[in-house]
Amino acid sequence: MAKILIVEDEIKIARFVELELAHEGYTVEIATDGRQGLDMALAWQPDLIVLDLMLPGLSGIEVCRRVRQESRVPIIMLTAKDDVSDKVMGLDMGADDYMTKPFAIEELLARIRTALKRQVGGETRAQARKLTVGELTLDPLGYTVTYRGAEIALTKKEFDLLAYLMARVGQVVTRDELLDKVWGYAYAGDTNIVDVYIRYLRTKVDERVGVKYLRTVRGVGYVIKDEDEKD
Repeated sequence: MAKILIVEDEIKIARFVELELAHEGYTVEIATDGRQGLDMALAWQPDLIVLDLMLPGLSGIEVCRRVRQESRVPIIMLTAKDDVSDKVMGLDMGADDYMTKPFAIEELLARIRTALKRQVGGETRAQARKLTVGELTLDPLGYTVTYRGAEIALTKKEFDLLAYLMARVGQVVTRDELLDKVWGYAYAGDTNIVDVYIRYLRTKVDERVGVKYLRTVRGVGYVIKDEDEKD
């Protein structure tokens, strides 16, 4: 079974999650501060990390950022905070999922299964080939986005969102679908996170290159179109 690293300074929570994961057959290790968590993540190479946001030593955000420099291991962040800004910050640093304490262990287990299934299932079609819309190109294997050969720097979640839209060029994609397919689950009543990331992409892509690729379909969702295609 998969190896899961829990980075959590609240011992009761860490032990409870450890017992539940062990019962499911996973191999589990625990780190109780950010520095230890980072060292174990890089040395032990787990298949998934459950990472608390507020940690002594290094914060969960910093641990996530440094892990992402070396690995694309799935990361599920835990936090006592429920602000959209905290979610955005964690996702910007490369987290794949986000849960607010207190949480139901059944939901955490379900999200772990989903994240591992995606990882084990290998690259999706969108991830396996280069995607091109107009003069915008996304290379999933090199993890780069370029316009006329010039690279555009994106965070992991911005990249994943753009890849999903580019793989469906011309198709209107709803917010709920983007939440499910890009974030891996639906934020309960919080589709605003999609709008936030669409704004990021418009700033980093459309405004930078002077081409309107990302279009809003009011009341439905979003679509990406070729620069020469009219609304």
